[in-house]
Amino acid sequence: MTNLRHQIKSRWYYIFWGSMAVAVVSGQVYVGLGYREMAEATKSTQIHVTCDNSFPLPVLPYAESGGNRTRQFE
Repeated sequence: MTNLRHQIKSRWYYIFWGSMAVAVVSGQVYVGLGYREMAEATKSTQIHVTCDNSFPLPVLPYAESGGNRTRQFE
């Protein structure tokens, strides 16, 4: 019991892990700011979707199985 081992860390250990913590936090802040900017840009944009019905209906095997022949979504 009198001979206990202690973990003695050098100054470079704390410098290394401190710099790693700063790198991780700064990366998260960078990604968060980019996400916020993207969300603001998406909110201000109107998106319109149009469907082009010029494509023919598939004949086999979809039509034989009683497929959707009226081109309406269910």
